[in-house]
Amino acid sequence: MTIQIVPLGAGQDVGRSCILVTIGGKNIMLDCGMHMGFNDERRFPDFSYISKTGDFTEMLDCVIISHFHLDHCGALPFFTEMCGYDGNIYMTHPTKAICPILLEDYRKISVERKGERNFFTSQMIKDCMKKVIAVNLHQTIMVDDDLEICAYYAGHVLGAAMFYIRVGDESLVYTGDYNMTPDRHLGSAWIDKVRPDVLITESTYATTIRDSKRSRERDFLKKVHDCVAEKGNVIIPVFALGRAQELCILIETYWERMDLKVPIYFSAGLTEKANHFYRLFINWTNEKIKSTFVQRNMFDFKHIKAWDRSYIDQPGPMVVFATPGMLHSGTSLELFKKWAPDPKNMVIMPGYCVAGTVGSKVLAGEKRIQIDSYTAVDVNLKVKNLSFSAHADAKGIMQLIRQCDAKNVVLVHGEKSSMGFLKSRIMTEFGIPCFDPPNGTTISIETSHVIPIEVSAKLLKKHLAQSSASKPPLFDYPSNKSKNNDSAMDTGMESSTSAHLSSPSSPSSPDQGSSDENNSDAPSPPNARLEPSSVKPKDKILIQGMLVMEDGKTIRLEDADDLLDRIPMDMHTVRFEVTKQFNETALRLAAEEANLVSVGAVPAEPISSASEEEEKESTAAVHDAGEDLEMGDATTTSARPLPASQDWDVHAYALDLVHHALERAIGEHVPIRCENGVIYARTVEIRAGTSAAAKEASPGDEAPASGLLIGWDYRDEDLATRILSIVTLTLAAK
Repeated sequence: MTIQIVPLGAGQDVGRSCILVTIGGKNIMLDCGMHMGFNDERRFPDFSYISKTGDFTEMLDCVIISHFHLDHCGALPFFTEMCGYDGNIYMTHPTKAICPILLEDYRKISVERKGERNFFTSQMIKDCMKKVIAVNLHQTIMVDDDLEICAYYAGHVLGAAMFYIRVGDESLVYTGDYNMTPDRHLGSAWIDKVRPDVLITESTYATTIRDSKRSRERDFLKKVHDCVAEKGNVIIPVFALGRAQELCILIETYWERMDLKVPIYFSAGLTEKANHFYRLFINWTNEKIKSTFVQRNMFDFKHIKAWDRSYIDQPGPMVVFATPGMLHSGTSLELFKKWAPDPKNMVIMPGYCVAGTVGSKVLAGEKRIQIDSYTAVDVNLKVKNLSFSAHADAKGIMQLIRQCDAKNVVLVHGEKSSMGFLKSRIMTEFGIPCFDPPNGTTISIETSHVIPIEVSAKLLKKHLAQSSASKPPLFDYPSNKSKNNDSAMDTGMESSTSAHLSSPSSPSSPDQGSSDENNSDAPSPPNARLEPSSVKPKDKILIQGMLVMEDGKTIRLEDADDLLDRIPMDMHTVRFEVTKQFNETALRLAAEEANLVSVGAVPAEPISSASEEEEKESTAAVHDAGEDLEMGDATTTSARPLPASQDWDVHAYALDLVHHALERAIGEHVPIRCENGVIYARTVEIRAGTSAAAKEASPGDEAPASGLLIGWDYRDEDLATRILSIVTLTLAAK
């Protein structure tokens, strides 16, 4: 299964957000914004990518708008009324209420002041909003029988939402713009641990980690105060709703505390509109605003008055909050052109500016800026960039990835260089794929299909009983004596030697248990205080049973014996066999070196190079193949001596070695016996035999390959895996 994603806007760019997603056969458009840096056809996304014939309603299942900023919703009337899309559009209630106001303001500036053509009309904005379906937070909306969406709180601005989208077993989260830090009037973004297949997240501040909010506020107030104290004017470009209210609350509180008389102005009409919307949607604000709203409306400002264009020629000082926030048009650009030549004045840029806007040129330090074909401005005023942007910084983005537990990440709404840095950090820290596609580039992300099943209680109890008797515990507890993991623990990295093939010896009586407590080599008890990286659950637990599938019921995994007792069916056993080869000559030489085989005589007693203490240690654990196995001398113990008159039998010798190694390694947990040249361990059987394929593969005079034939029932696959490791290491050691 595949999820396809193609940015029509905001791919390695900021502005014109528009992401086309195909998930589970459904086509969804995420945001439909305009680019503030262009005034030509590049202002809107290239919708011809969706359809060359204009049948957008048939191609798209729905459009989702994350919030009311124009770089996320500005192209919506153009797409619906001029391009012809007539399908479902989803956004939150505050976004639906505020969108038409901002769209109409922008239309007036573009058409009535600048004289632009081929632009949507006021009636088109109204008709567009009639197609919108408003959603509540945490409300699951069924777009159709298969497609469901759910909105989560995003902070950022009033009404901003992240959307969880699900089709069948595939899921996706689109963040829009969000803020993981609460501010003076909005809370922080939050989402359930939904574990989406793909997280599409903004990356506006991908390489930035902001300093404390309090220090930024103090710096902002000091700069404003110092400027007006020197009779200068301060212009603060803001968007109508969002950062404007945040900074107004801050400066209102400061002016009241300091009893300052310098006038503060806000673009005409916006204060009243903001007040109305924050009163209407008070449940979207933070707890402090909600708790004090009845006693005092935080948005009824005493020191902030409505701006009038006649004030522009008045002598300073004054402070003006003017829209829009990127100085690309409107009151903020008009004031900037008037006040920029005077070095006493100051402009404070509190948010992000898209490349190509006047605001971005100001932040770049340009001293002469070409506003349009007829106007150029000398920039002599002081320029300050204090980030009060309500976007998540790098730390916040990482926090959201961790919070929702995404399997893949796609970065949008950011600059290419910053995306590259964050992309490598995400892949390193989380170990998951990360993508940063440019506009017009399609990426395909493979998803896994998860089939949920129920496990019968009887089968689970049976498995746990077997695990406690003969298999490793669900957790491996490090030995108090062990030092080889210290460095890994100190650095917070997991050790690669944590998986054991056999469990440590457990006391079989109270007396043994008490004596183990005094043994420094005993594993730490489960309630011991351990470092977080030293105790890790197994990645997988193997439970073998029979799948039962019935119409209308969940698939179940049941115990085979129990199930066969209930249905008239005979039990069929599946067995596996494998030959473990060894070199006969090499094994004989090893035996002679150990003085087990000599010319004319064999010692009457076996010679062991292991002491009793070493033998005890060798039974502690056998590790997975490829790891550093702590088998002690289990692989070097000698076999029983052969009678002097008997010819050398390499297979009998190999079986004897393996028998002793198994007894020492797992004999305490699994009964091991050897009868008539066959070793038995539950259903596992080991017998002597030479592989015919191995003989054919030995060319010329090369030493023939011999082997042991190992067979087991499918039920004992776990045990067989451990035994295969022991046999391999035992024979390889010779």
